[in-house]
Order: sequence, then C-alpha cells, then structure tokens
Amino acid sequence: MSKKKEKIEKEKSGTEPMGTEEKTKSMKREIIDTLAYLVFLFVAVWLIVTFVGQRTVVNGESMYDTLHHNDNLWVDKFSYHFKEPERFDIVVFPMYDGEEFFIKRIIGLPGETVRIDYDGNIYINGKMLQEDYGYETIEPGMTGRALDGVTLGEDEYFVMGDNRNESEDSRFDIVGNVKREDLIGKAVFRLWPLSSFGKIE
Repeated sequence: MSKKKEKIEKEKSGTEPMGTEEKTKSMKREIIDTLAYLVFLFVAVWLIVTFVGQRTVVNGESMYDTLHHNDNLWVDKFSYHFKEPERFDIVVFPMYDGEEFFIKRIIGLPGETVRIDYDGNIYINGKMLQEDYGYETIEPGMTGRALDGVTLGEDEYFVMGDNRNESEDSRFDIVGNVKREDLIGKAVFRLWPLSSFGKIE
C-alpha cells in the first residue's frame, strides 16, 4: 500500500494523529463548553439563593425551645412571592445593616394592634392571643413598647422569639416593627442536627 493510500485509510479509521489545528479547535471547544457550564451553574445557584431558598444557621437561644443554637435551617424564599406571610410563621430578616440575620415568629399582622399586659398576656386588637409557642411566661418589664400597644402599618409585622424573656424582638426599639420587604423568607425545614431533621412547626 502506498503512503498516500495508507494515510487516507488511517484518516478514515480515526487512527491518524490529530493535527495541531484540530487540537487547538478541540481545546477551544472544551474551554467554551466548560465556561458555558460554569456560567449556567452560577446562574442556577444565584436563582435558587435569590428566589427559591437558602440555608441559614441559628445563632443564640431566642427561639428556644423550637429552635436551638447552631441548628441548620432551610429558608423558603419562594412562597412569599405568591402569598403573604401568616401569623406564627418563623421568618428571617436582616439586622444591623445586613451584618446579622434574626429569626423570629410572626405574632402581629399588618394593620393590627399588639398589646402585652403586665402579666405577659398578648392581645391582638383587644382579643387575647391563643398560642403556646412561648417557652416561658413573659416577665414584667419584658413587655417593652407593647405594654401600651403597638399599631402596625399596612406593610409591618410584629415578631417575637419563642424564648420570650431572652429575645430581642419587636417589643424593643432596636428591632421594632419589621417591614414586609425585609422578610427574606420562612424557615420551613431543619437540616441539622440529624436527630431533629424534618419540618419545623
């Protein structure tokens, strides 16, 4: 077989070594494919974190005994694009110019008046709130600004920690009323520790 015919046969069978130009094209194609994949991955992660949900870690015991320090939670950010937050939702919102995130339970809804009497009873529009989330009875002096009643705006929520006597929340000016636009999402699932893995009530 002549050398020319042998080369043709090798090219047909794929055994002919790839030329420099073909190698360069193949390498460029791989780089482009890799970059496209990374861009797709970045966009997908961004969309999930921005609109769907994200993981957050509990810092402190203000939500004891529902949540504990270092619990890893999944926060649903998707639902609040389609429906309004509800009473008793556990929500996450930024504090201190976004340097920290607080996690509390919604007690008062927009337009309502929240009052806490000296004995620690919570009233919504003059009617006592029936709930059993509080870890302890609110101590005298821990009623804060709610002692005289707090009327919420049309886009504001009154939030409290379940560990009522160890929580910085809407009873105090440092937190105050939380605006709708500041609610990042609802904590719906505990990822860690595994012993407490599951839906958050």
